[in-house]
Amino acid sequence: MDAPQSLSRYRIDAKPSRFTVQVTSAGLLSAFVHNPVIAIRNFSGEARFQPDTLASATLRVVVQATSLEVSGDVSDKDRREIERTMQERVLESATYPEISFQSSSVKVSAAGPGQYRVEAMGQLSLHGITREHVVAARVTVGPDRLRASGAFSLHQTDYGIESVSVAGGALKVEDELKCSFDILASTVRAEDSAAA
Repeated sequence: MDAPQSLSRYRIDAKPSRFTVQVTSAGLLSAFVHNPVIAIRNFSGEARFQPDTLASATLRVVVQATSLEVSGDVSDKDRREIERTMQERVLESATYPEISFQSSSVKVSAAGPGQYRVEAMGQLSLHGITREHVVAARVTVGPDRLRASGAFSLHQTDYGIESVSVAGGALKVEDELKCSFDILASTVRAEDSAAA
């Protein structure tokens, strides 16, 4: 009987990766304002799976809530106001400093040599509330690098977050947030694990 194959481990490299949240405005003034894009600057995580199949795959990602920043063409004044509101009233990051996703099961289908379609089911913890969530991604696996890209949506009210409004309610943030990611990860070698 063959010995079980050890799991490959890939650790997220946040610097070359991209992870963003698209916010959409509603209300009477929505036609006159930008729909800001929020960039997630500080996140970490690791994927583990059987080489060549992605069987037994697990994924954990942790986002530092204070690292969310407004990107794109927004005035400095608006940027500061949006970020203050986001940190204090929306995320309440002083109370809930981390956002995390831990997979519980993963469906994998091959899409070509070293390429897979992945659907990860798991627990998304945000604003002190944990709910089941599904994240779909296209994954390319190389000997030293992994790349995963995809998009998913979530509703703020599912996590106890009330939609904020300004200008006497004439401008309001819609409940649905659209998240997209293009994440790069590097192989964790045995000697790296021992040093960690």
